[in-house]
Amino acid sequence: MFIKVTQSGNRRYAQLVESFRNEEGKPRQRTVCTLGRLEAGGEVDTLIASLQRARGITPVPSALDGLRFTDSRHAGDIWALSELWRSLGFDDLASSWRRSKAEVDVLSCLRLMVFNRLCDPGSKLGVLRWLETVALPAGSGVVTEHQHLLRAMDVLDEHSDKLGARLATLMRPLIDQDLSVVFYDLTTVAVTGQTDLEDDVRAYGLAKSGLIERQFM
Repeated sequence: MFIKVTQSGNRRYAQLVESFRNEEGKPRQRTVCTLGRLEAGGEVDTLIASLQRARGITPVPSALDGLRFTDSRHAGDIWALSELWRSLGFDDLASSWRRSKAEVDVLSCLRLMVFNRLCDPGSKLGVLRWLETVALPAGSGVVTEHQHLLRAMDVLDEHSDKLGARLATLMRPLIDQDLSVVFYDLTTVAVTGQTDLEDDVRAYGLAKSGLIERQFM
């Protein structure tokens, strides 16, 4: 018997091959078994280590020992949104609150909250969890605390009129004046309490929590 090396694509495999003579006395070969991949860390290395242990020999550690795969981060959707944000000139929205004495990077908070709403909408705390799963482009700013987002929202609310006017100026060239369809972002608020009121705006429905709760839009 001997070892035969075969190749499939970019990978090399080791096979255990036996030589024999057929009924006519002619030499032939047959594959007894495939031992596995020859690349470092492949099945052949595992087999060699097992045979060494069987003989009482300490296996030579592989260069891949201890190698672990970690979760990848999403980048494509964030890159596309960053390019769209830049091409629309949305960084200029910061002029709406330029004179405010904000202690946080309001523009970075706004950008991240908008991206999160488009990619994986959730709560403000959900934004921080989402940030751990994405790769942000350089210069996107750093938001590490829930309070940063809440303070940014306070600033945006305080200057909402100026922000709306600036946003309208930036978007006006892209919008046909004969506009017929508008998408508006809405949210629901769940309310506790069982009191029934006349003309109550609260209604039972599937809430964000996944439960049936009284809520209003």
